[in-house]
Amino acid sequence: MPTSQINKENFRDKLSTVDQQGKRVWIFPKKPSGPFYSARTWMSLLLIIILFSGPFIKINGKPILLLNILERKFIIFGIGFWPQDFYLFVLATITLIVFIVLFTVVYGRLFCGWACPQTVFMEMVFRKIEYWIEGDAQKQRQLNKTPMNFQKFIKKASKHTIFYAISFLIGNTFLAYIIGIEELKKIITDPPSQHLVGLTAMILFSGTFYYIFAFFREQVCTLVCPYGRLQGVLLDQNSIVVAYDFIRGEPRGKIRKNEAGHKKGDCVDCNQCVEVCPTGIDIRNGTQLECINCTACIDACNMVMEKVNRPKGLIRYGSYNGIKEGYKLRLSTRIAGYSAVLLILVTVLFILLLNRKPIETIILRTPGVLYQELDDGRIANLYNVKIINKTFEEKPIELKLKSPEGSLELVGGKLTVPDDGIEETAFFVKLNREVLKTTSASVLIDVYSGEELLEEIKTTFIGPNPFVK
Repeated sequence: MPTSQINKENFRDKLSTVDQQGKRVWIFPKKPSGPFYSARTWMSLLLIIILFSGPFIKINGKPILLLNILERKFIIFGIGFWPQDFYLFVLATITLIVFIVLFTVVYGRLFCGWACPQTVFMEMVFRKIEYWIEGDAQKQRQLNKTPMNFQKFIKKASKHTIFYAISFLIGNTFLAYIIGIEELKKIITDPPSQHLVGLTAMILFSGTFYYIFAFFREQVCTLVCPYGRLQGVLLDQNSIVVAYDFIRGEPRGKIRKNEAGHKKGDCVDCNQCVEVCPTGIDIRNGTQLECINCTACIDACNMVMEKVNRPKGLIRYGSYNGIKEGYKLRLSTRIAGYSAVLLILVTVLFILLLNRKPIETIILRTPGVLYQELDDGRIANLYNVKIINKTFEEKPIELKLKSPEGSLELVGGKLTVPDDGIEETAFFVKLNREVLKTTSASVLIDVYSGEELLEEIKTTFIGPNPFVK
């Protein structure tokens, strides 16, 4: 590879937020403005409203989303899910991964710039507060260099107090999605000694979010989040990303009066695209793992192009091939393949969700207990039954022996399963000796709730050898 080409690519050997000594380079992005920034602000406002209102939204008295991993209680859109539905979770996860792959292949990191919680809160909440209290990038640099005085103390203390208050609110909101809003209210209103575990979780959640948004910041995207590194294998030269039009922009250079010589490109080398970047990269170098497609550089470049009377779009959403050769987005074999797989997965998931059983019954012969020979000559087997009610209504359950001919006697009388709960009991199946042709036979048991047949369970019945008298 020629030396000149190596020099052009050496930016990939380092991170923009780490210096040559391996120390953190603190990023002071200039406050962005423009149509894309305004659109992202409104989009972020909508997402924030949805996030904070979610724990209070209920369907039929149940939360719209509850992911209580500790107690294994999961509610999605008001529908209860149990660990027995794990296969649905696995399939949904695979579907989501395929969707992410397909979406990234076509549209790059559009999600990161517009909908990722890290970007939404960092750029649209915490960064805005920082601009409001400390000023724009240059004022922030000056404040950091200034020795501690009363004015600096007030600004820093105010900023971090507000940061922690918002982090506390975010942490409690996420906690509400795990334990439920009612349980969260108890933790807040009851004496701390009654909810030490919940209080500890609340403090940990709040502290984690405060550290991320006050100190760790863009390092989440560049060091922790695997999505940026996946770009290397997911993106191709037809993927739509925030891109610099190097054909139109190069060779870049400052505008000087009465300058003679070769014609320059449209890039005036103002460096504004770098100044506004929240991860500190130069988009003119090409697609980089640090780029979150936030469009701040697009707004900044368009404003400069307006001032120098040149067309907008020097930095825009586009693909490498679209810029280099004028190609539009094409339906590649890879995109078609991902789309087909995604369609199949979504269809299968939808069918499984529609056929998901609201009541799940598990019937097993009682371990360690053999058959019993009754005085009337019949053979009896003892069974354990566990019934899982995935609905939010109490269900009366009746077990009926379908085949072969015989009787089913429940231990303990009537069986009622509480809403979103489990009930366990035992029952006897009694068969005439003539029915048993071998030492084991299959029996079918119907599970009813009222007149509704919920499911049919097949199990094994054992008896004496019919050929031995």
